[in-house]
Amino acid sequence: MEYAKYESIPVGVAPAVSHNLTVEKLRTLRSLGVKAISISLDGATAEVHEGMRQVDGNFDETLRAISYAVDEDFMVQVNTVVWRRNIEQLPYIAALLKRMGVKIWEVFFLIVTGRAVAELDITPSEYEEVLQFLTEVSRYGIQVRTVEAPFFRRVKLERYNGAKFTGHLYKTLVKELRILLGEPYKDFDPHFIPTRDGLGIIFIAYDGTVYPSGFMPYPLGNIRRKSLVEIYRTHPLLIKMRQADFKGRCGECEYRKVCGGSRARAFSRYGDPLETDPACTYLPKGGIQA
Repeated sequence: MEYAKYESIPVGVAPAVSHNLTVEKLRTLRSLGVKAISISLDGATAEVHEGMRQVDGNFDETLRAISYAVDEDFMVQVNTVVWRRNIEQLPYIAALLKRMGVKIWEVFFLIVTGRAVAELDITPSEYEEVLQFLTEVSRYGIQVRTVEAPFFRRVKLERYNGAKFTGHLYKTLVKELRILLGEPYKDFDPHFIPTRDGLGIIFIAYDGTVYPSGFMPYPLGNIRRKSLVEIYRTHPLLIKMRQADFKGRCGECEYRKVCGGSRARAFSRYGDPLETDPACTYLPKGGIQA
């Protein structure tokens, strides 16, 4: 971090929460020029959060770490994995972040890789309802981002343009959100950062292996043998991904250049990064979104 500061390279950190993440450590990070920090919170209660994290006492330590980081003037982003056991707690997590002064909520959707198993995931219809709910959260001054659910962009555009949604889970979650935070004070937000796996995002592992994202174990090369710039610009898979040259419904979708689907989920399900994202329920109308 000292070297990055010397080279004027911005650094963000995503530390594991433990008793070692003290105010003194955070102040040291700030002195080294670190401005952004992300901390994981996967439930609104200790039972649910620690059911995911598998560390006793981690819930209270996580809340303390978030509070410390806000007080030390970091740009604090809270990361939450949507999974089977916390789906009904999402309004309470949103309200908790609002009360703590957190401005950015990055919501991760499950990819069956590493330690993640399919039994933890929610259904495609629940994906749609949760994403519709997240558009409501953004009306309370919280910037909501999603990881591996890029069709949130399509949902945001639809809601901004006046589309209505009436799913049962959505209505239940929104009702709880209104009880906790009152009526929203902002309009629907159509803005998003136009990146996705392999397009503005790239992942380099500890051994130098390059992947399209941290959730797609599809090796593209190694920076010990080839430059990252060359890999990013010339790898055939990345070129197809950037051109939105997909298969199935994703290839026919008018939102394919806005959304593009989760390439990691397509790879996890079908073994082909260019296949349709199986979590998206949208039926394309054809044509190309400008």
